[in-house]
Amino acid sequence: MSTETAVSPEPAHVQRKALFQHLLLPLDGSDLSLRAFGMGLELAGTFGAKVLALHVVPPFNSIAYMAEVLAAAELSYSQQAVQSASRYLDKAKALAKAAGVPCQCHYAFGERPHQAILEAVNEHRCDLIVMATHGWHGLNRLMLGSETQKVLLQSKIPVLVCR
Repeated sequence: MSTETAVSPEPAHVQRKALFQHLLLPLDGSDLSLRAFGMGLELAGTFGAKVLALHVVPPFNSIAYMAEVLAAAELSYSQQAVQSASRYLDKAKALAKAAGVPCQCHYAFGERPHQAILEAVNEHRCDLIVMATHGWHGLNRLMLGSETQKVLLQSKIPVLVCR
């Protein structure tokens, strides 16, 4: 006895929603983050999604003495940090343009990059984070922490981690 299963095609006017529509791609300027950005662009292209490139700039930290000297140093640091962020994001914008993927670029100052990433997810309604991990172990991980690990633990949306 043979059974046939009829598959009824969806009507032409019914469109399926893509699995992911807005990807957050954090960049720290490293080769690893650029590689993860490239993978995120490929995914976005596959899903017809848009991307948000985000660079989190750590704030200037100092001991508060010699206020005038420190204020000048902080201003110089901030200007250089914004220039670096702009370079990273300009590169991201060019890569996205070449891939034909719509891309917004933002930078944010923050002591805790994972929090800035999670805030951007909520603010921009992203539905997937694609980010790199440096794969630190031992003392480096203990001293520097893992922002990727913190994002994984606290994110309410899927996170794709690239190495």
